Order: sequence, then structure tokens, then C-alpha cells
Amino acid sequence: MEYLGRRYAGWQSQPGGGTIQDALEYALAQIAGETIRVVAAGRTDAGVNATMQVVHFDTQVSRPITAWIRGVNRFLPDDIAVLWAKQVGDDFHARFCATARRYRYVLLMRPVRPALLRGSVGWCHNLLDVNDMQEAARQLIGEHDFSAFRAAECQAKSPVKHLYQLDIHQHGALIQFDLCANAFLHHMVRNIVGCLIQIGAGRQPVAWMGEVLAGRDRKLAAPTFSPDGLYLSGVDYEPKWGLGQLSISSAEGLLCDDKGRV
Repeated sequence: MEYLGRRYAGWQSQPGGGTIQDALEYALAQIAGETIRVVAAGRTDAGVNATMQVVHFDTQVSRPITAWIRGVNRFLPDDIAVLWAKQVGDDFHARFCATARRYRYVLLMRPVRPALLRGSVGWCHNLLDVNDMQEAARQLIGEHDFSAFRAAECQAKSPVKHLYQLDIHQHGALIQFDLCANAFLHHMVRNIVGCLIQIGAGRQPVAWMGEVLAGRDRKLAAPTFSPDGLYLSGVDYEPKWGLGQLSISSAEGLLCDDKGRV
């Protein structure tokens, strides 16, 4: 499924409602005729978007696959949509069976704030040195203790994660950060992007990234950057589940053309 998170209080259901999970469970219940509880591959924060969120639920109700897609979409808000559906075995779990998650952060680099893309891109008024950010990013690749990039309220059992990918590309006024890891800590992507922006703006040297990582102290890193522009862009599973390549779909090229024009 895909969604824009700007007007939601994040993925996870809350007593006051207003979350992506609440909206999806309501829509599923209209098709199933019973209460449905869902589990997501990644619990995105308030304001965070998704181009490929993976969700599973259990039900004894039999419906055509089209009912779980078009039927459910009929009851969803315009900024949330189910993209596909597939029946899987009882031992599949959207979260625990995932081998990796992918995130993309899209940053608009220009003197004035965005209006048309508000909520869809992050914004920085400074010119950034992409080469310095790329050099700094390489220091984070591999298995590390990412405590310096972890939110205080993070509930992960361990701060040690394996970051497989952190690619940075510039497309005109847009800078695209693509990250892949076995799992992410709470605010980890936004905290990494915040540090990279400090380096790209010349406020910190490239070597500072390694110092922050080694320090394992959240106070050493940059402030948590905006959720605008952050997308859960893919989830990896073993081939036995027959889910194919689950990565960015409709958001590919959504924000700029092939010349990087906004």
C-alpha cells in the first residue's frame, strides 16, 4: 500500500484515532464484515509517507483478490491506497519475515520553502556539497551501534543494525537519499539525514560523521530532521514468499522529471 502521511498521526493505531492503521482496518472491515487487525512491515512516524508498505492480516472470510484492492480502496481516504493483495501461508508475518527495509528521503534544496510539494519533500535553503555528504555516508555502511541516531523513545532491543546502502544523488534542486538496512531504529533515517545536511552545508567536516557514530551518544548528532520527504520505499522478503521485488513503484519520478526540474 501507499500513503501520504502529512495529516496522520503515524502508522500505529492510537486511542484517539487519526492513524493509517485505523483507516485501513476500518476499510478492511467493510469488505470482510468483521473486525480486522493488521500488522505492518514498518511503523512509520507522523508525517512520514510510504510508497511500498507491506501489511498482513488474518481472516476466515473468502473474498476475490479484487475486493481486497478496489473494494478496500473505496473506503479509504484519497491519500491512502492498497496497491496489490496476495494470499500467503499462516507462517508469513509482514514484520518478522522481512529481511530488510528501504527508505528514501527526498530533499528540496532552494532558497524558498516549497508550497506545491509541501509534505512531500524535506527542505533546506542552503546549497549542499553532495560529494562531501557521499564521503561521510560511506562511514555508516556496515554493522554498527547506531545509538547516536536513535530516538530516546526507541523500543528496539538492540541499537546494532546493518546498513547495507546509503546512496545520495542530486537531481537538479532535489537530493535523493536511499537507505537499506536489516532494520531501522526510531528516527534513525531522519537523524542520519540531519547529520549529512550539516556536513553538506559546511557546518561540520566529513570526519565528524565517524566521530558521531563512534560516540554512540544522541547528543553528539544533529537535531532530528523533518518527516516531510521521508518514504518507506520497499521491504525485502525471502523468495519463498513469492512476493517479488517490493520497492518504490508509483513514487518513482513523482517529484521531478529526468532533468531534476521540480
